[in-house]
Amino acid sequence: MSQARSGNAVEVAHLTVRRGGREVLHDVSLTIPQGSITGLLGPSGCGKTTLMRSIVGTQIVAGGEVSALGRPAGSAELRHRIGYVTQAPSIYNDISVYENVAYYAALYGRDRAATEEAINAVGLMEYATQRGDELSGGQKTRASLACALVAQPELLILDEPTVGLDPVLRVDLWQKFRELAAAGTTLVVSSHVMDEAEHCDRLLLMRDGRLLAQLSPDELRTETGEQNLEHAFLALITKGQAA
Repeated sequence: MSQARSGNAVEVAHLTVRRGGREVLHDVSLTIPQGSITGLLGPSGCGKTTLMRSIVGTQIVAGGEVSALGRPAGSAELRHRIGYVTQAPSIYNDISVYENVAYYAALYGRDRAATEEAINAVGLMEYATQRGDELSGGQKTRASLACALVAQPELLILDEPTVGLDPVLRVDLWQKFRELAAAGTTLVVSSHVMDEAEHCDRLLLMRDGRLLAQLSPDELRTETGEQNLEHAFLALITKGQAA
């Protein structure tokens, strides 16, 4: 697996994004270490998806630099190295779960075993023959994740992948994310639920298009004096407003 010389899978410097004449990301700079799980957390509308799109290379930026795996974001050579799962399910409704995942497997040169492994990883094997339009919302989200996992990407960007999933499946998915990180995959997982921060090695905390902090869960507790991470995040916001 090729790596960026810096040891970071993602580097963002002074990123600014405007949409509809309004600035939605304000001078954001950050790094994301390789082989880690980085949680991108903040309330809905704070700019998490825009930042993720900038890393993937699908967002027009007004200023700054973004690199992924040592190359400028959006470079053609990154298309087979980065997986991106959006909030909206990205599967074909008129074919089965298996056929959806097998299609992406063929695009990336993966075999039948990889297809079945990806479907198993998201707990959908018993629904493998069902069409996309026969799945529930949560099942569609899992099928989309399987389509990304089958490519075995070096960098996996997940935009709120656990929304609408039951607690047991959420635990299973986070265990899978941990296994992927242990094998060298870098994951960026967005959420507006602070209890998911516990599963992350590093946190990127956002509010109103600004990066408030990049630190570990334990560092957040130490900095704020709060053990509950949601309370710690609120304390960080209050501290920033006072400053």
